[in-house]
Amino acid sequence: MKKLFTILAAVLLTTTVWAQSPEKMSYQAVIRNSSDALVTNQQVGMQISILQGTSTGTAVYVETQTPTTNANGLVSLEIGAGTVVSGDFTTIDWANGPYFIETKTDPAGGISYTITGTSQLLSVPYALHAKTAETVTGGITETDPVFTTWDKSTGISITESQISDLGNYIETETDPAVAANFDFTGAANGDLLQFNGTKWVKVTPTYISDYTVTESDVTSHQAALSITESQISDLGTYIETETDPVFTTWDKSTGISITESQISDLGTYIKTEIDPVYSGSQAANITATDITNLGNLSGINTGDQDISGIAINTQAIQDTASQIRADIPTVTTYSVGDFAQGGIVFWVDETGQHGLVAAKVDQNGGSSIQWYNGSNTDTEAHGDGVYAGEMNTMLIIANQGSNSNDYAAGVCANYTVTESGVTYGDWYLPSKEELDLMYQNMATIDATAGANGGSSFASVDYWSSTEYGNNYAWRQSFDLGFQSRFGKINTYRVRAVRAF
Repeated sequence: MKKLFTILAAVLLTTTVWAQSPEKMSYQAVIRNSSDALVTNQQVGMQISILQGTSTGTAVYVETQTPTTNANGLVSLEIGAGTVVSGDFTTIDWANGPYFIETKTDPAGGISYTITGTSQLLSVPYALHAKTAETVTGGITETDPVFTTWDKSTGISITESQISDLGNYIETETDPAVAANFDFTGAANGDLLQFNGTKWVKVTPTYISDYTVTESDVTSHQAALSITESQISDLGTYIETETDPVFTTWDKSTGISITESQISDLGTYIKTEIDPVYSGSQAANITATDITNLGNLSGINTGDQDISGIAINTQAIQDTASQIRADIPTVTTYSVGDFAQGGIVFWVDETGQHGLVAAKVDQNGGSSIQWYNGSNTDTEAHGDGVYAGEMNTMLIIANQGSNSNDYAAGVCANYTVTESGVTYGDWYLPSKEELDLMYQNMATIDATAGANGGSSFASVDYWSSTEYGNNYAWRQSFDLGFQSRFGKINTYRVRAVRAF
């Protein structure tokens, strides 16, 4: 029978400073089979994809590799060094995120991938993003323009050597003497002047002289007083036949006086005018009852017809409306304090559909437990913030060995609970911030836990999954609320969380 496998993945970004950024990214993953046993010392087949935008977004780069797990089931590889399937790792624009890493794994070492996992890159690979600075090479020779910046209120000092011909220009400058070279002899106001190369003189163009000499007025103003009909033979005829347009200009505020002789058919028009009465409109048959029932479905009976002859079936309309309402999917939202998803909700995102729940009881039977599994090493579990505890827990277990109940991360990862017929087994040790969110909502969590067969938080310290170097990890007091670093060998209580 085909087995179902699960994968634990972690992305580790190098912090080494390179003279030139390598086109690679370190990646580690822990492989487990359906019995939760590690797949150790075995070659596995993996396909790694970089997705842009969302966890189901476009794959901008895809490669395959066949790494070998170690004694702890851990595989280590470098993304960018595998066999390219599509895309170019060196051209990924890391600033145009977010980006997600999708891994598909065949534990048998082939390409029959039965394990799929996706995780978001929560930090931009800065070394790769900063590589654009490599394109700036060589020096830049700067040449400042002369007098680029100066104080206009005080001026600047310019020497004769900077403007060598300044003195010569002033010495040889000759302003034209305009006023002294005008000759107005015989000129009057309105005469035309022309520059003859030396001075301005009055000119009389030929066309002006000809026009003046040949111009002859028909009559003077005085002569016009004695114009006879013979001089304008058609004057009387023009006046007699002139017809002024009717109502060309009139004052609309006062109206004008119009006689029947001016509009001969005025009376006839008034007598014969017939206004349309719309007797053929469908509106003529609308009754008061029709208006009352216009917006009331009960007023329409099965078998009724509209004006187009379409039969109306009210039951069919009601059944269709009910079906539409039934087909609309129901969206479940959650609030802090709800008992759901296997525990007590203590944080939700802006949609209200996703968040974090706390187990309703402390793990390890309510007893204190040490943070490490007997080895003071840096597990790289430095993540903090919402959802960071899940990755921290995977890194701790991969570093500290088997997933046992002998230390904080192990006992949380092994916790399972069945609520309303559903078994929840993906619990983890909370990050420093997730632990503080539980503390802030402690009273609400305690009340919901008590109502559902759980127990309250104790007024003691609780471990987080966020470590501080080789020897220390963060804890929080659920008595006073402060957080502090303490040795991993010490024992404190733990309360597992899961994301939904």
